[in-house]
Amino acid sequence: MDEIINYIKTWLLYGNADEAQNIGYTDDEREWSKYKLVIVPNHLLGNDIVLPDLKTPRVEQWSADETSEKTVNVVRTDIIYNTFFFISRAEEVINTRRDEHGRFLATYSILNQRNRLMVPTLDEYARMATKAVGLPLPPTGFAHIYLTHDVDTIAHYRHIRGAVGGILRGEWRQVLRSWQDIENDPAYTFPWLIKQDKRVPLAESVFFIKHSFGKGYDYPQYNHHSPDARRLRKLLEQNKVTIGWHSSYYGPGSIERRTSRTNELAIHRSHYLNCSIQTMRQLCELGVTDDFTMGFPDRAGFRLQTSRAVLWIDPEKMQLTELVLHPLLIMDTTLVNNNYMHLDQEEAAYLCQQLIDKVRMHNGDLCLLWHNSNLGTNTYLRALYQQLITELSH
Repeated sequence: MDEIINYIKTWLLYGNADEAQNIGYTDDEREWSKYKLVIVPNHLLGNDIVLPDLKTPRVEQWSADETSEKTVNVVRTDIIYNTFFFISRAEEVINTRRDEHGRFLATYSILNQRNRLMVPTLDEYARMATKAVGLPLPPTGFAHIYLTHDVDTIAHYRHIRGAVGGILRGEWRQVLRSWQDIENDPAYTFPWLIKQDKRVPLAESVFFIKHSFGKGYDYPQYNHHSPDARRLRKLLEQNKVTIGWHSSYYGPGSIERRTSRTNELAIHRSHYLNCSIQTMRQLCELGVTDDFTMGFPDRAGFRLQTSRAVLWIDPEKMQLTELVLHPLLIMDTTLVNNNYMHLDQEEAAYLCQQLIDKVRMHNGDLCLLWHNSNLGTNTYLRALYQQLITELSH
């Protein structure tokens, strides 16, 4: 338990392990004089998981007696437990509601019910704790920018089922143009995405590639030895983008491990953003180091209540793992899907700007997800992505 508590204290101080020793986590007032900041426990880690107290914490001044010259900053809201609750996804242990895909949605979460998705609460805790121990705050700006893309399909019409479906829908001209040159396929937007991503000098462009059978919700499969797949990989490698592993809707199975390139197993995102506690345990066992799944599919915002990367804590085993969770802030389909937020372009642009500004204010990591296959003329997603890239490039 001490390992988890020490990690959280250090994380709240932006990695300053030495200064973290000046944070006490005790309700024993006889111990308080040893510290610069005391956080009073409301609920002991390792006991039954309960919902956190989300009231705004206050810093009080405390001294041992009237003659004491030393004052200690005291916070009576248990921000250690609250931090554990959100970065471990402990809520998913006590709330068993899931959608038809087995996902825990924002709709089920206390974050949505209490209007907290727009607020990175843990980043606010970090600022408060940092100031309370006398450290300078990090500057405004982005620590990292991740422009990520899930390659669910390389092309719409370059496989038999897609071509037949297109013809039946009267899209035979598009099918013909796609078969003449993959560059004409509406899903093959990779050159455009790479060009946009390069406009943001500090950004890391990440493409998550599937290695599944292509059955059911994993449809369509793309043959990694086909000319189209080799052409895509050559394009990505020539442009020095990061290539990650997009695991199956049905979980990261052994077949994927055998067929995936070893270096691409380290960086991961689950298909359909379907990532349970059991899935994260599997990722740890498979040696995945960085996961980019942690966003709600149905609402944009701060699922982990932070914009900063964190180590995942197994909330049932109470173990600190080596799996780094990178919070996903905004996914394109979240904005437009009829079953999700269903925003028009103006509403979506305003929401994105509000969220991005929060990340910038806290010097956090900005992570966006735009699918290559969603940039057709029937949505505003291409125009919105270009707008966001333009703002980030300045």
